[in-house]
Amino acid sequence: MEIEAEVEQSKFKRICVFCGSSQGKKTSYQDAAIQLGKELLLKKSIFECSLRSRNPKWVSRNIDLVYGGGSIGLMGLVSQAVHNGGRHVIGVIPKTLMPRELTGVTVGEVKAVADMHQRKAEMAKHSDAFIALPGGYGTLEELLEVIAWAQLGIHDKPVGLLNVDGYYNSLLSFIDKAVEEGFVSPSARHIFVSAPTAEELVKKLEEYVPSHQGVASKSSWETEQLHYSEEYDISN
Repeated sequence: MEIEAEVEQSKFKRICVFCGSSQGKKTSYQDAAIQLGKELLLKKSIFECSLRSRNPKWVSRNIDLVYGGGSIGLMGLVSQAVHNGGRHVIGVIPKTLMPRELTGVTVGEVKAVADMHQRKAEMAKHSDAFIALPGGYGTLEELLEVIAWAQLGIHDKPVGLLNVDGYYNSLLSFIDKAVEEGFVSPSARHIFVSAPTAEELVKKLEEYVPSHQGVASKSSWETEQLHYSEEYDISN
Protein backbone atom coordinates (compact mmCIF):
# COMPACT_ATOMS: atom_id res chain seq x y z
CA MET A 1 0.00 0.00 0.00
CA GLU A 2 1.39 3.36 -1.04
CA ILE A 3 1.79 5.91 1.75
CA GLU A 4 0.62 9.40 0.82
CA ALA A 5 2.84 12.20 2.11
CA GLU A 6 1.36 15.33 3.68
CA VAL A 7 2.78 18.65 2.49
CA GLU A 8 2.71 21.58 4.90
CA GLN A 9 2.88 24.85 2.96
CA SER A 10 4.01 28.20 4.34
CA LYS A 11 1.30 30.77 4.96
CA PHE A 12 3.60 33.37 3.35
CA LYS A 13 3.99 33.95 -0.36
CA ARG A 14 6.55 36.72 -0.02
CA ILE A 15 8.69 37.98 2.84
CA CYS A 16 10.36 41.38 2.91
CA VAL A 17 13.93 41.39 4.24
CA PHE A 18 15.54 44.58 5.53
CA CYS A 19 19.33 44.45 5.72
CA GLY A 20 22.55 46.33 5.18
CA SER A 21 24.23 47.26 1.93
CA SER A 22 27.43 46.38 3.78
CA GLN A 23 28.47 42.84 4.75
CA GLY A 24 29.54 43.72 8.29
CA LYS A 25 32.80 42.73 9.95
CA LYS A 26 31.73 39.26 11.11
CA THR A 27 31.35 36.36 8.71
CA SER A 28 28.42 35.24 10.88
CA TYR A 29 26.35 38.13 9.45
CA GLN A 30 27.09 36.99 5.91
CA ASP A 31 26.37 33.37 6.80
CA ALA A 32 23.05 34.40 8.37
CA ALA A 33 21.97 36.24 5.21
CA ILE A 34 22.69 33.19 3.06
CA GLN A 35 21.02 30.86 5.55
CA LEU A 36 17.92 33.06 5.67
CA GLY A 37 17.68 32.88 1.90
CA LYS A 38 17.90 29.09 2.06
CA GLU A 39 15.31 28.99 4.87
CA LEU A 40 12.78 30.78 2.66
CA LEU A 41 13.24 28.00 0.10
CA LEU A 42 13.21 25.16 2.62
CA LYS A 43 11.77 21.81 1.71
CA LYS A 44 12.36 19.03 4.23
CA SER A 45 10.69 15.86 5.39
CA ILE A 46 9.49 15.18 8.91
CA PHE A 47 8.57 11.57 9.60
CA GLU A 48 5.61 11.49 11.97
CA CYS A 49 5.02 8.28 13.81
CA SER A 50 2.02 7.53 15.96
CA LEU A 51 -0.27 4.63 16.83
CA ARG A 52 -2.64 5.69 14.04
CA SER A 53 -0.27 6.67 11.24
CA ARG A 54 3.24 6.48 9.90
CA ASN A 55 2.89 9.10 7.20
CA PRO A 56 5.85 11.14 5.96
CA LYS A 57 5.30 14.88 6.17
CA TRP A 58 6.98 17.50 4.01
CA VAL A 59 7.48 21.12 5.00
CA SER A 60 7.66 23.20 1.82
CA ARG A 61 8.09 26.96 2.07
CA ASN A 62 9.00 28.24 -1.41
CA ILE A 63 8.74 31.87 -0.28
CA ASP A 64 9.63 34.70 -2.67
CA LEU A 65 11.80 37.62 -1.54
CA VAL A 66 11.13 41.35 -1.46
CA TYR A 67 14.13 43.47 -0.53
CA GLY A 68 15.87 46.80 -1.05
CA GLY A 69 17.17 45.98 -4.52
CA GLY A 70 20.91 46.27 -3.92
CA SER A 71 23.42 43.77 -5.27
CA ILE A 72 26.03 44.46 -2.57
CA GLY A 73 26.39 43.64 1.12
CA LEU A 74 23.89 41.44 2.94
CA MET A 75 21.24 42.50 0.41
CA GLY A 76 23.24 40.90 -2.37
CA LEU A 77 23.85 37.69 -0.41
CA VAL A 78 20.24 37.03 0.60
CA SER A 79 18.86 37.91 -2.84
CA GLN A 80 21.38 35.68 -4.62
CA ALA A 81 20.58 32.75 -2.29
CA VAL A 82 16.84 33.02 -3.00
CA HIS A 83 17.38 33.54 -6.73
CA ASN A 84 19.75 30.56 -6.95
CA GLY A 85 17.05 28.46 -5.28
CA GLY A 86 14.62 29.24 -8.08
CA ARG A 87 12.30 31.66 -6.30
CA HIS A 88 11.21 35.10 -7.47
CA VAL A 89 13.10 38.13 -6.17
CA ILE A 90 11.66 41.66 -6.19
CA GLY A 91 14.14 44.45 -5.50
CA VAL A 92 12.77 47.93 -4.82
CA ILE A 93 15.30 50.73 -5.09
CA PRO A 94 15.17 54.53 -5.41
CA LYS A 95 16.60 55.73 -8.72
CA THR A 96 19.17 57.90 -6.95
CA LEU A 97 20.67 54.85 -5.18
CA MET A 98 20.95 52.67 -8.27
CA PRO A 99 24.52 53.75 -9.20
CA ARG A 100 25.69 53.11 -5.63
CA GLU A 101 23.89 49.90 -4.67
CA LEU A 102 23.60 48.13 -8.01
CA THR A 103 26.88 46.69 -9.24
CA GLY A 104 27.51 43.80 -11.58
CA VAL A 105 24.62 41.51 -12.50
CA THR A 106 21.32 42.10 -10.70
CA VAL A 107 18.96 39.24 -9.88
CA GLY A 108 15.23 38.97 -10.29
CA GLU A 109 12.88 41.88 -10.86
CA VAL A 110 14.10 45.40 -10.08
CA LYS A 111 11.49 48.10 -9.39
CA ALA A 112 12.88 51.63 -9.60
CA VAL A 113 10.94 54.12 -7.45
CA ALA A 114 11.10 57.87 -6.88
CA ASP A 115 12.23 58.03 -3.26
CA MET A 116 12.75 56.21 0.07
CA HIS A 117 9.15 56.75 1.15
CA GLN A 118 7.80 55.02 -1.96
CA ARG A 119 10.42 52.28 -1.57
CA LYS A 120 9.14 51.32 1.90
CA ALA A 121 5.49 51.50 0.86
CA GLU A 122 6.14 49.35 -2.22
CA MET A 123 8.11 46.75 -0.27
CA ALA A 124 5.38 46.53 2.35
CA LYS A 125 2.63 46.30 -0.24
CA HIS A 126 4.16 43.20 -1.85
CA SER A 127 5.02 41.37 1.41
CA ASP A 128 3.21 39.09 3.86
CA ALA A 129 5.82 39.46 6.63
CA PHE A 130 9.02 41.33 7.45
CA ILE A 131 12.47 40.24 8.66
CA ALA A 132 15.39 42.46 9.67
CA LEU A 133 18.93 41.16 9.35
CA PRO A 134 21.81 43.17 10.84
CA GLY A 135 22.15 46.59 9.23
CA GLY A 136 22.64 50.28 9.90
CA TYR A 137 20.45 53.38 10.09
CA GLY A 138 18.40 52.47 7.02
CA THR A 139 17.63 48.96 8.27
CA LEU A 140 16.64 50.29 11.71
CA GLU A 141 14.41 52.96 10.19
CA GLU A 142 12.63 50.42 7.96
CA LEU A 143 12.20 47.97 10.84
CA LEU A 144 10.86 50.52 13.32
CA GLU A 145 8.49 52.00 10.75
CA VAL A 146 6.76 48.67 10.02
CA ILE A 147 6.55 48.06 13.79
CA ALA A 148 4.97 51.51 14.22
CA TRP A 149 2.55 50.81 11.36
CA ALA A 150 1.49 47.61 13.11
CA GLN A 151 1.04 49.48 16.40
CA LEU A 152 -1.18 52.03 14.64
CA GLY A 153 -3.25 49.27 13.06
CA ILE A 154 -2.21 49.96 9.47
CA HIS A 155 -1.21 46.31 8.98
CA ASP A 156 -1.14 43.07 11.00
CA LYS A 157 1.72 41.35 9.20
CA PRO A 158 4.35 39.53 11.33
CA VAL A 159 7.67 41.29 11.96
CA GLY A 160 10.83 39.39 12.91
CA LEU A 161 14.29 40.39 14.10
CA LEU A 162 17.17 38.05 13.19
CA ASN A 163 19.40 38.68 16.19
CA VAL A 164 22.67 37.27 14.83
CA ASP A 165 25.35 36.96 17.54
CA GLY A 166 23.34 39.31 19.77
CA TYR A 167 23.61 42.17 17.26
CA TYR A 168 20.22 43.57 18.31
CA ASN A 169 20.54 42.97 22.07
CA SER A 170 20.93 46.69 22.77
CA LEU A 171 17.84 47.51 20.71
CA LEU A 172 15.81 44.86 22.54
CA SER A 173 17.01 46.29 25.88
CA PHE A 174 16.00 49.79 24.75
CA ILE A 175 12.49 48.60 23.83
CA ASP A 176 12.16 46.79 27.18
CA LYS A 177 13.21 50.05 28.87
CA ALA A 178 10.56 51.93 26.90
CA VAL A 179 7.95 49.45 28.16
CA GLU A 180 9.25 49.82 31.73
CA GLU A 181 9.05 53.62 31.52
CA GLY A 182 5.55 53.62 30.03
CA PHE A 183 6.34 54.72 26.47
CA VAL A 184 5.49 51.37 24.86
CA SER A 185 2.57 49.26 26.05
CA PRO A 186 3.32 45.68 27.18
CA SER A 187 1.09 44.30 24.40
CA ALA A 188 2.89 46.39 21.77
CA ARG A 189 6.17 44.84 22.92
CA HIS A 190 4.96 41.65 21.28
CA ILE A 191 4.30 43.19 17.86
CA PHE A 192 7.56 41.63 16.69
CA VAL A 193 9.44 38.42 17.44
CA SER A 194 13.17 37.73 17.53
CA ALA A 195 15.45 34.72 17.29
CA PRO A 196 19.17 34.03 16.81
CA THR A 197 18.78 31.77 13.77
CA ALA A 198 16.79 31.92 10.55
CA GLU A 199 15.16 28.56 11.22
CA GLU A 200 13.84 29.63 14.63
CA LEU A 201 12.73 33.03 13.38
CA VAL A 202 10.75 31.80 10.38
CA LYS A 203 9.05 29.22 12.61
CA LYS A 204 8.02 32.00 15.04
CA LEU A 205 6.69 34.11 12.17
CA GLU A 206 4.63 31.18 10.89
CA GLU A 207 3.12 30.77 14.38
CA TYR A 208 2.63 34.50 15.06
CA VAL A 209 -0.83 35.70 16.05
CA PRO A 210 -1.34 39.47 16.58
CA SER A 211 -2.20 40.20 20.21
CA HIS A 212 -1.75 43.96 20.48
CA GLN A 213 -4.53 46.51 20.18
CA GLY A 214 -4.02 48.83 17.21
CA VAL A 215 -4.63 52.54 17.66
CA ALA A 216 -7.17 52.32 14.84
CA SER A 217 -8.58 49.40 12.87
CA LYS A 218 -6.86 48.52 9.62
CA SER A 219 -10.01 49.25 7.63
CA SER A 220 -10.19 52.79 9.02
CA TRP A 221 -6.86 53.79 7.50
CA GLU A 222 -7.86 55.37 4.20
CA THR A 223 -5.12 56.24 1.72
CA GLU A 224 -6.19 59.91 1.87
CA GLN A 225 -5.58 60.02 5.62
CA LEU A 226 -2.00 58.86 5.09
CA HIS A 227 -1.51 61.20 2.11
CA TYR A 228 -0.68 58.13 0.02
CA SER A 229 -1.88 57.55 -3.49
CA GLU A 230 -3.47 54.16 -4.15
CA GLU A 231 -0.10 52.73 -5.20
CA TYR A 232 1.22 53.47 -1.67
CA ASP A 233 -1.41 51.34 0.07
CA ILE A 234 0.47 48.87 2.32
CA SER A 235 -2.47 47.09 3.92
CA ASN A 236 -2.98 44.48 1.15
